[in-house]
Amino acid sequence: MKKVLLVSLFSMCAFAGEWSGTISEDHCGAKHAAGTPADQKCVEGCVKGGATPVFVSDGKVLKISDPSKVQDFLGKKVVVKGDLNGDTITIASIEAAK
Repeated sequence: MKKVLLVSLFSMCAFAGEWSGTISEDHCGAKHAAGTPADQKCVEGCVKGGATPVFVSDGKVLKISDPSKVQDFLGKKVVVKGDLNGDTITIASIEAAK
């Protein structure tokens, strides 16, 4: 019982950190993790068509609390600093990966 409670508490907590990954969109998800020019074009088109941007890191697709912060990075590899709470990331800063 104590282990279940402890795991539940950790899953509800936000974790601050830094992650590398790619800005994709919710229709294709991890399919655009490579960040190629073709990926960028597809992600830009899908978002323009109504898809929601997501952050893909280590094969995990995470929701973005404020998608307006990633509009300049659609389809690109990035480094994100922020807080992770469950499957949603709150971005404090974002920059292109080097």
